[in-house]
Amino acid sequence: MGRFFEHSTSPLYTQAADAMRERIVKGAWPIGLQIPTLPELAEEFGVALITVRQAVRVLKEEGLLVPEQGRGTFVRSKPPTHPQMRVESSLSALADLYRKSAPRLIHLAEGPGTPRLDAEDGSLAPRYHHLRRIHASETQFTSVISAYLDERIFKLAPRRFRNELIIPVLMDLKSVQIGSARQIMTVSTAGAAVATALNISVSAPVAELRRVFCAPDGTVIYLGELTYRGDFVRVEMDLLA
Repeated sequence: MGRFFEHSTSPLYTQAADAMRERIVKGAWPIGLQIPTLPELAEEFGVALITVRQAVRVLKEEGLLVPEQGRGTFVRSKPPTHPQMRVESSLSALADLYRKSAPRLIHLAEGPGTPRLDAEDGSLAPRYHHLRRIHASETQFTSVISAYLDERIFKLAPRRFRNELIIPVLMDLKSVQIGSARQIMTVSTAGAAVATALNISVSAPVAELRRVFCAPDGTVIYLGELTYRGDFVRVEMDLLA
């Protein structure tokens, strides 16, 4: 295994392509630059020449690199950019953000389920309805979510919960009282299931968000476990606020 990629189980050529794509995105390889030769890249990454050749082929197919006969391989363009999601720190701001962003929903699974609660989360409701789906922008998959809703609340608006983002629907239901709402974000790396769902490499950077909403009596009415592509999340804070 290559020295550059010793902590991932993704194919080496995919990891090499990711590393080179990141250099283009960040401007380390600007448009028009002649990239190092294949032997030089193989030596740098500690992989076989055929691995680098496969990685370069991937970026050529994406339109990021272009070969020029007798001269070498050059950076042709950057990957298309996409809007980044802000991490909001209030429930109302989060609901407003979701109302405005309205990503496309791709359903993966639905049915009864029981969330795993930590001691500080609250108490279990009698039954939960589980929804697992992907959020997608116009150009790519951005996050995968596993959501558990108190079944009594799910039955208030099943069609909306299935076809809309959950938090704005919760906020619209006048009969639902939210006594507490917590959100924890952790920077991590993608496991196999998440990598497959989001079409990214295993061990690619991701942001994991865990949201727990409780009724005034401490019953957990919503638990959402979301994993976002690392390049889709933007955290901005006013340090003087």
